[in-house]
Amino acid sequence: MKTKRLAELSMLTAAALIMFIVELQLPDLSAIQGVKLGLANIFTVYAVYRFTPKETFLLVLTRILLGSIFAGKIMAMIYSLAGGMLCLLGMLLLKKVIPINYMWLCSIFGAIFHNTGQIAAAIAITRSFAVVANYPILLVTGCIAGAFTGLCAQFVVQRLTNTTLKKEKDE
Repeated sequence: MKTKRLAELSMLTAAALIMFIVELQLPDLSAIQGVKLGLANIFTVYAVYRFTPKETFLLVLTRILLGSIFAGKIMAMIYSLAGGMLCLLGMLLLKKVIPINYMWLCSIFGAIFHNTGQIAAAIAITRSFAVVANYPILLVTGCIAGAFTGLCAQFVVQRLTNTTLKKEKDE
């Protein structure tokens, strides 16, 4: 991996981690466990379209591991890994059919995959299907949050594209 690419990936990982920590400081959006904006996923959605699958995997894995350690929520790491990895796999597959102009749509599907992974982990850990009662609410709130984070990532890509085009034009 070239130094410039590694530096860019490191900066994105750090930004995602900072966003994750900042979001932890916000009050809960709902009494239902697992409902949150997922602002760090803005960086994941962007990375899916900007980096290789291996590089994006490293970004997501690093953010989840360090985020769990910094937050002091090691048990939550299992849920985050299950949701994050399923989300990443789903978005990497969808990237092949969803163009970059519709990355917000990919983000919505990513949120669905993320919630599905978390519910699967909860079923495996608790050995109870009672957690499935939260699944419809998680899907609805996840789709809303996925649309928001996807639109943020879309905005970043548009700004970067406009800046790059303007820079090339000026040179």
